[in-house]
Amino acid sequence: MKTQTIRIKNKRASFEYFLEDKLVAGIVLTGTEIKSIRQGKANLNESFCSFVGNELFVREMHIAEYTMGTIYNHEPKRDRKLLLNARELKKLRTKVNEKGFTIVPVSLFINGKGLAKLEIALAKGKHHYDKREDLKKKDTKRELDRLKHF
Repeated sequence: MKTQTIRIKNKRASFEYFLEDKLVAGIVLTGTEIKSIRQGKANLNESFCSFVGNELFVREMHIAEYTMGTIYNHEPKRDRKLLLNARELKKLRTKVNEKGFTIVPVSLFINGKGLAKLEIALAKGKHHYDKREDLKKKDTKRELDRLKHF
């Protein structure tokens, strides 16, 4: 049986933020949630991470209900705990307490062992002129690639 690779990306994260440090965190899921992720039915577009006590949670991450689930199916937008060691959590907390930094999920994937992992990034918000500059770079790159093919 061929296994397909699951990698769900948050495309808005790199457009809305400057991504500084990236970390890979484990995520606490229920049985129906991991089955939905394996089907590729998750969305990271509006999600963000925040601290509750000494633990980091991802919020507003949408994982669609499992179609074959019963009454014990999961809630699609519940808060999910991220698994990081104490040193990483302390580093993230000190950076988030600085002005302008936040933690955003970048991608959700299944690793080689079959476990769901969430790649998070320490991010700083972009201004409108930064976003326009990125769009200009993207357009010029597309034009150059188009001209190379002729």
